Amino acid sequence: MLEQYLRRLQERLTDYAAYEACLRLPPYKGLRVNTLKLTAEEFAALSPFALEPVPWEGAGFYIEEERPGRSAYHDAGLFYVQEPSAMCAVPLLDVQPGERVLDLCAAPGGKGTQLAQAMQGQGILVLNEKIPARAKILLQNVERMGIVNAVVTCADPASLEERFAGYFDKVLVDAPCSGEGMLRKEPEAAANWSPENVSMCAARQKKLLDSAARMVCEGGRLVYSTCTFAEEEDEENVSDFLRRHPDFRLLQQRKIWPHRERGEGHFAALFERTAGAGRLRLRPGKERAERAAVASFSSFAMDFFVRPPAGRMLSFGETLCLVPEELFSLDGLRVLRAGLALGCARAGRFEPAHALALAARREDLRAVASFSEEEIAPYLRGEELPCAVRGWCAVAVNGYPLGLGKGSGNVLKNHYPKGLRR
Repeated sequence: MLEQYLRRLQERLTDYAAYEACLRLPPYKGLRVNTLKLTAEEFAALSPFALEPVPWEGAGFYIEEERPGRSAYHDAGLFYVQEPSAMCAVPLLDVQPGERVLDLCAAPGGKGTQLAQAMQGQGILVLNEKIPARAKILLQNVERMGIVNAVVTCADPASLEERFAGYFDKVLVDAPCSGEGMLRKEPEAAANWSPENVSMCAARQKKLLDSAARMVCEGGRLVYSTCTFAEEEDEENVSDFLRRHPDFRLLQQRKIWPHRERGEGHFAALFERTAGAGRLRLRPGKERAERAAVASFSSFAMDFFVRPPAGRMLSFGETLCLVPEELFSLDGLRVLRAGLALGCARAGRFEPAHALALAARREDLRAVASFSEEEIAPYLRGEELPCAVRGWCAVAVNGYPLGLGKGSGNVLKNHYPKGLRR
């Protein structure tokens, strides 16, 4: 099928020779600094590998490192490994703190965590993924990046339309596509390419866009993005969407080609809703926080934090969570996590959640056991470390939390999740 794809591009590109030549070059690699935890300048000062700025994302950098995820700073959520051109869509939305934001097809979490950084922990961010296994990966990345205001859902996008009609200020649809822009990065994209697959993707994308459009409030914005070059999935879908939805206007669109810019293939279009029924308000849920759990957490937090997290708390089973202030009713939704998991109260004692350590700012912590990158390696393997701290503490790499430990008898008991150990 690759030959058929290339013939198709040859007919459409005036500079096809340059495109065909670029396919023999290695793909671009990048990372995005997590500005919820530190500035891009602070990360550049401690980065174990060379960085070069990405022009369309202030916290984005090109890297040459083959396996950046092996750095302990990755485990601490200081950065997200993300292909450079994939960073171009979110800035178009111009997300602001305090807004209501939806990422409709959010796994594995690159663009969703980018949205969260723009929100700075304020407002409500719904990250949805239809496939359960991918939704779990999404949740892991949300926790690693220390995001406190996200609601992670697992639902068919069409099932969300009525509930959230006119609710969101900003919506992102990073749609499943034929993947033409990823041929250098993902060889299976070439093996799976066919005209039939392009048509199937375009039809599915139309449905996703129709669902998303209904959930945008009047004056709100919608970004549609793909990692393909197919006009059927990109420009033609934009034109079709505008015909079906005259209450939207196109503000801008861009396409990144790997032989013209420093990034793999990507397409993004920005729409604004010019008419509608205003901004929907949703009723709050009936969920409540267990008093005993709140009291147990408050007692624990006095020793663990200098400044404990504050805000609206709810109990979900045994787990106490810090949730966005305007969290809506969750009845009928499959929710993997609403807000930040704080932990569980058991037998009168509070057991903190791994996510709590990752969401904590180092300046807010009282109980910390910090190690260098070399010293922290045994902890990431699940081993004990020497430590003078007693009781629960955040375990950090050069001051940046990446998990939990419990000090006893000059030994740090390891509470790093088994599924994350190396």
